[in-house]
Amino acid sequence: MPAERMRCAQHDVVIAAPAGVVYGLVADAAHWPRYFPSVVHVEQLESDGRQERHRLWDTAEGQVRSWTTRLVFSSDLRRVDFWQEQPAPPLTSMRGSWTVEALGERRTRLTLHRTFTVARNDPASAAWAERTLDTTARTDLEGVRHHAQHWKDLDGLMFSFEDSTRVNGPAELVYDVLYRVRDWPQLLPQVPPVDVREDPPGVQLVNWQSHTTDSLPARTAQAVRICFPHAGRIVFKQTAPPGPLVAHTGEWSVLPDTTSVTVTAQHRAVLDPDRIEAVLGAGTDTAQARRHVRESIGQENRAVLELARRHAESAVRVL
Repeated sequence: MPAERMRCAQHDVVIAAPAGVVYGLVADAAHWPRYFPSVVHVEQLESDGRQERHRLWDTAEGQVRSWTTRLVFSSDLRRVDFWQEQPAPPLTSMRGSWTVEALGERRTRLTLHRTFTVARNDPASAAWAERTLDTTARTDLEGVRHHAQHWKDLDGLMFSFEDSTRVNGPAELVYDVLYRVRDWPQLLPQVPPVDVREDPPGVQLVNWQSHTTDSLPARTAQAVRICFPHAGRIVFKQTAPPGPLVAHTGEWSVLPDTTSVTVTAQHRAVLDPDRIEAVLGAGTDTAQARRHVRESIGQENRAVLELARRHAESAVRVL
């Protein structure tokens, strides 16, 4: 059998931001879902300060893929090397590096270099891999560029919040409500109709029409939900976030204790300063946009939490 051909791909972008800022974003793997549009979720498995091991989920051409990857950080060189222990098919190997090169005090080149092989050197698989790697590289580099160039304002643009409630009922029934997102529109008037595709099991792709304001037309919003039933968790990312957001990730969690169950909705959001006034009106500032997002998402959170509470506590199930 002939050896698998090693293939290479390289992409770069010049960013109007200090090299330290750019490296800080690339080296912050836990928050890649905020900065990298293709990355849905990252679960850290190991860390010793210089190396990290992660389980990562991403999207490519409407598919959700997952693999385990190792990262090695060289802060003095502003370089992050990586290799995938369990590449997602059709890849059979993948390794590469992120390198950050200072071009000036506030001008930086970020380069993503990758080498990979595909199963049996299949031409169709190779073409698919090259196309998707090119697409994700370009979108992720652009995501880092966008966030880095707003580095002075990131503390105000990035925010998180949560809503929670106590439930006197079985944790399994609470989780059941959170998992069955396709049924929410039937029971909650504030939730628009959704289209849900689950492939593979436990990974849900959700599409719906979102109205950000009365004056703007509806736009398609999409989220990926990754379900961990044994841990009572559902993590999600809106891959096409509505309104003034450029990124929106979060988690639903169900935590039983000796007396009842705590169910929590956590959200991590990033505002797009270029869209705030276009979506919410002239003169809207960052603080007002944060309040708008918090309230609009909070209303839906509280409705779902109340639905979960009634479902778990009632002898007559609402689903």
